[in-house]
Amino acid sequence: MVVLNGILLFTIFTFVSSRSIFFNDPVFGQPEQIHLSYGRDPSLMIVTWVTLNEVNDSVVEYGQDDIFNQRATGSVSIFQDSGTEQRREYIHRVVLQDLEPGQRYFYHCGSDEYGWSPLFWFTAMRNDSNFVARMAVYGDMGKDNAQSMGRLQEETQLGHFDLILHVGDMAYDMNLDNARYGDEYMNAIESIAAYIPYMTCPGNHEYAYNFSQYAAKFSMPSSMNTYGGDANHFYSFNVGSAHIIGFSTEFYYYVEYGFEQIINQYQWLEQDLIEANKPENRARQPWIITMGHKPMYCSNNNDDECLKTDGYIFIRTGLPFIQAYGLETLFAQYGVDLELWAHEHSYERLWPVYNMTVSSFNN
Repeated sequence: MVVLNGILLFTIFTFVSSRSIFFNDPVFGQPEQIHLSYGRDPSLMIVTWVTLNEVNDSVVEYGQDDIFNQRATGSVSIFQDSGTEQRREYIHRVVLQDLEPGQRYFYHCGSDEYGWSPLFWFTAMRNDSNFVARMAVYGDMGKDNAQSMGRLQEETQLGHFDLILHVGDMAYDMNLDNARYGDEYMNAIESIAAYIPYMTCPGNHEYAYNFSQYAAKFSMPSSMNTYGGDANHFYSFNVGSAHIIGFSTEFYYYVEYGFEQIINQYQWLEQDLIEANKPENRARQPWIITMGHKPMYCSNNNDDECLKTDGYIFIRTGLPFIQAYGLETLFAQYGVDLELWAHEHSYERLWPVYNMTVSSFNN
């Protein structure tokens, strides 16, 4: 017993022969890697987290003014990494519904039996096209050299951002050390992604085991009201005056996983763009913005595709020989306004360009 400033402090030592018990021991089933994402509807928010041992309850308690007067339950799925240890993790997803636009909510996630996460908060999406969404956009952020992480954490906590767009390449790589790299990265971004939606698309560093880590860990919006898995590769959502489309450029470069992925994505993209261009939809969301990892055009000197005259031609013009399923003509046909890319580890802005030619530009 120790007396400190009039306060009695008791120190209790417990010795367990079979294993040491600490807060981060997976026997407790504590939630980790907590992050948010938008749903298809502005009244939705998806909360995703991981437990390292089997927990069958997936619960979010939430409410306004720091009062948990609402409770939502969800689903848990098993993710087994394909590394040598075949590690298992348990992915929890809960969809919060009927949120009031622009309202701040406090929440924690977990289970009655195994305990709860710390307290977090988020602001539900405003449901009007006059809302000017503030986004931080980046790609290619690794676990060990995330130089922007401190600033992103600070500005998120100060309320400077409404959402994040991470344009591929996370952790470098999520599958390394039997997926522990992915765990450490997802825990590192929790101080950002547990407060604002963290919207993603896959990059080449997610390719291992058919993008299995990326498909399992994130929960992008789906028109089928299912989250995770294939829905993470191509999807769209509206925020303010923007219709944002996330898609995979990697299907064009990892064809060993099947050509049908390219075809399915292309067909989905065209239907989504047709819907976005209906007069009533384009009036509400006049900006159509896409994000994909590898760029159609680039000019830096990184000893890769940018040095070639054709650049990343498969994305622009389609599969070799058959010249099918290219995206440049599709995006031009349906009036895409802005394309966000990553991969090259440099910053470039281009004049409007089509078929390797700069077109007219109107302010």
